[in-house]
This record gives sequence, C-alpha cells and structure tokens, in this order.
Amino acid sequence: MVTGTLAGLSRDEAKEAILARGGKAAGSVSKKTAFVVVGDNPGSKADKASDLGIPILEEDAFRVLLEQGPDAVLGPPES
Repeated sequence: MVTGTLAGLSRDEAKEAILARGGKAAGSVSKKTAFVVVGDNPGSKADKASDLGIPILEEDAFRVLLEQGPDAVLGPPES
C-alpha cells in the first residue's frame, strides 16, 4: 500500500507497478499488509503500519523492492 505523496511516481503509477509484479495495492493497512510505502505527509496509515510492525519503505527503498524483490529490502529469509 502507498500513503502520502511520492516525488517520482503518482499513486496510480505506484499501484500499477505493484500490480504488475503480482502484488496487491490495498487501500487500508491490516496485519496481512506486507509493506507500506510512505511519501510526504503519509498520515495515519503509516502510524497504523508502525503499530502493527509492518515494514515501512520510503520511495528509494520502494524502487529497490520493485527492481530486486523483497529480499533486497528485508534480507534473505531465515533458515
């Protein structure tokens, strides 16, 4: 999910990038949310993600996620 204003992508472009890679671009944060991408003025969705322990990515990390996948921003899964 994306909240706030991103400098390099519109919200629709970010949503399309997520969907093109097989992700879901939800409108709200829940315990099933994998990542929250925050831009300027993210609002309460970022707070809720933080409360739930969901990884919060700024735009640069979001681009890494899109280009290289979740392991690039989270590290490899533990064995």
